[in-house]
Amino acid sequence: MDQRQGDEAGRTTLVSGGVTLHGVCKEPSPEPCGLVIFGASGDLTRRKLIPALFHLFQEKLLPDRWYVIGSGRTEMEDEGFQKIVAASLDAFSTASRSDPAERDRFLQRFHYLPGDSQDDRYYPRLRERLAQLDRAHATGGNHLFYLATPPTLYSGIIRCLGATGLNRSPEGSGWTRIIIEKPFGTDLASAQALNREVGQVFQEEQVYRIDHFLGKETVQNILFFRFANTIFEPIWNRRYVDHVQITAAEKIGIERRAGYYERAGALRDMFQNHLFQLLCLAAMEPPASFEAEQVQDEKVKVIRSLHPLSSEEVDRFAVRGQYGPGGVDGEPAVGYWSEPGVAPDSRVETFAALKVYIDNWRWQGIPFYLRSGKRLTEKVTEIAVAFKRVPHLLFNPILSEEIRSNTLVLSVQPSEGISLALQAKHPGPKLCMDRVAMDFNYRGAFRVPSPDAYERLLLDCLAGDRILFSRRDWVALSWSFLMPILDRWREPPAVSFPNYAAGSEGPKEADALIERDGRRWRAL
Repeated sequence: MDQRQGDEAGRTTLVSGGVTLHGVCKEPSPEPCGLVIFGASGDLTRRKLIPALFHLFQEKLLPDRWYVIGSGRTEMEDEGFQKIVAASLDAFSTASRSDPAERDRFLQRFHYLPGDSQDDRYYPRLRERLAQLDRAHATGGNHLFYLATPPTLYSGIIRCLGATGLNRSPEGSGWTRIIIEKPFGTDLASAQALNREVGQVFQEEQVYRIDHFLGKETVQNILFFRFANTIFEPIWNRRYVDHVQITAAEKIGIERRAGYYERAGALRDMFQNHLFQLLCLAAMEPPASFEAEQVQDEKVKVIRSLHPLSSEEVDRFAVRGQYGPGGVDGEPAVGYWSEPGVAPDSRVETFAALKVYIDNWRWQGIPFYLRSGKRLTEKVTEIAVAFKRVPHLLFNPILSEEIRSNTLVLSVQPSEGISLALQAKHPGPKLCMDRVAMDFNYRGAFRVPSPDAYERLLLDCLAGDRILFSRRDWVALSWSFLMPILDRWREPPAVSFPNYAAGSEGPKEADALIERDGRRWRAL
């Protein structure tokens, strides 16, 4: 049976299966506050936010004094909203069933204020309700606003919060923060416009642009892996790394989200946020300290150092695809054109692959290959660092072409872990080489499930820790890099869609992108 011990310095010792793991724990300490969720009856709130808050409540990571106001257009009282919260826990919470008293204490923290978030007249009522609940819960005027709404509503909410003075604490000494979900803009111009609107109402340190990928345990652990261990840092550069592959593959299709996906596509949906965040964490320089601004500075330097693509280079460095009919897990799967709500001749990409270079001292000349797509063979998100091959093979008659490079893989999903592929002699009298892997699995090592990403991110927002969130200059720079690709892809298409079958590993054009350099994609 696992045993966990702790001391006053925050060190923990996990004794598991005869292996002792020593760690230093530093949990954020959130202050009392009121949380306002715009879009309280929406899918994100029910599936993610309410279960995340409940798990934090069960783990006693929330402050003693807190409350939630749900904001939505549906007319209901507090009791009606609490029934929605209870149904959310029944349907989506993965925590062990709590006792009725604990569950009731949680539900009593939820309140509701119906109204139109785009109507100026709603916000004086919201301010009055906040003041009432602040007094009842003694929260000191600390407020967190969560925009769990469609992006088209962001501007109106932000404007109204500013006009009513809700962008600052009524107590003077408290804090006010706002969480904005992705997508943050649909192109460079819209992202800059939204940045300006936010900046007119909130200071940058109040703004939390959320990307749930950054809340995943393995994504967070990239920083710890790189900068808390000395073994890999000396070889984490162009002298020893051959190339890096970053993959986010999904087996699912668009799941009845045609209204969103027809406007977005794979490049907007996955690259501008998720994949570029992984790229920055893998490529960034060591920050001076583990503080939000220091980490954000280094991430911005990576995006700023990306070699810009001209319109003529897009066709050589970028590939797009769209899935047609095929099969997934032995079951037939329709093509994108047959998905409900999709135009029968849609040119939206469901797959994209890029080759990018980082023009700096560490990575000059080293290609980073990024790919993401829907309806692929497997669900895989990973960063694979392929090291250079040995310069001279000593073990004749084995040919050097048979020796594959050492590869370090940081797996984000479906299983979170780290593996390192090595060459070793196969047992026996013959001189045979074999490839072996050293694997580390989070759940197997720590004997605890990884928390949901929203738990980590909500806790950080409440504690005022912005390390895992996007800064306004990073957002603008990421869109700036993608604009030549988006502009080129708006032109009459030179590719014929669909160009890969559902259940395959993507279009042949993506294979050609990497194989021209004498490399291959990792199998999904």
